[in-house]
Amino acid sequence: MVAVEKVTAKIGLPFGLGEVGGVWTPDLAERKAAWDMYVELITRVTVADLGPDEGLLREALTSFYSLFGTTRQILKDGGPTLAQATGGAVSFGHLAVSILNGALRPLLAKWHPLLEDHEASRPDGMSRLMWERAWDRHDELRSAIGEVRATLEAYAGVLGEVCDAKSLLAVATP
Repeated sequence: MVAVEKVTAKIGLPFGLGEVGGVWTPDLAERKAAWDMYVELITRVTVADLGPDEGLLREALTSFYSLFGTTRQILKDGGPTLAQATGGAVSFGHLAVSILNGALRPLLAKWHPLLEDHEASRPDGMSRLMWERAWDRHDELRSAIGEVRATLEAYAGVLGEVCDAKSLLAVATP
């Protein structure tokens, strides 16, 4: 892994919640954590644009939700050093928790129960896909997912810069 000395991280949060960032001087543990999170982000729908006729919204929300467990595990495995800003204003831990609480949590807290209620009323004989697309809030949720996806793409870009693998993001988001 190439030793990146300093990265300026500036990630806009969705839903008008501002931004997170600052100067990040990653150490070896943070570069490893950045790589682990980067791989998770670029191999999911989290940074791939979900076209209007592609996928289920439920699957997208589930993928976003799984990032909580992944992030927690990376933070636990890396230990408290991931939360300590060494020579900079932010750390991996700071960025990771900010993304969870400032991007993913608002999306999931609002939309998970709304979509669940809609799913529970699906009539017999109608596919999950057709029922989800018939929902009057379908486009609104797709738009919210798009906002969060843009935030996660920016986050993945910063992580890719830290671990010198940003070129993989271009492959993940054609």
